[in-house]
Amino acid sequence: MALLMKPEPFSPTEINRIFNALLEPFEGTGRVQRWVPAIDLVEQDDHFLLKADLPGLSEDDVAVEVQDGTLTISGERKAEHEERERGWYRVERSFGSFSRSLALPDGVDPEGIQASFDRGVLEVRIPKPEERKPRRIAISSPKGRETLEGSASEK
Repeated sequence: MALLMKPEPFSPTEINRIFNALLEPFEGTGRVQRWVPAIDLVEQDDHFLLKADLPGLSEDDVAVEVQDGTLTISGERKAEHEERERGWYRVERSFGSFSRSLALPDGVDPEGIQASFDRGVLEVRIPKPEERKPRRIAISSPKGRETLEGSASEK
């Protein structure tokens, strides 16, 4: 007897079920998906603008800190669903603590950083460091000889 259909060990539905089972929280174990908010960083003329999507949070739920040249945004979104022993429910929204860090360019003044929060979007304005200009250093010779000044291109 010939087979009319090639048997598939895993159907697309079965693969999706297995994949989703790996990503969903495990019931009763306390293990949850890690929530990582989306962040955009855009360079403007005189500053960098960081935007973070933090739906369901208020400014009291979020902290913005600068330490050792690193900007860190952290906070927590609390779980809003209730546990039931019976009945069907599905929870897909992620929750929990999060922390995102960004290394700042050298020379950024931490006192100039400003943050605002509006309708679930955090905006952090980071001023660009002032352009560093080379400083000319005079070279003197010992015992009263002439002071040499100039650049490498001068002869």
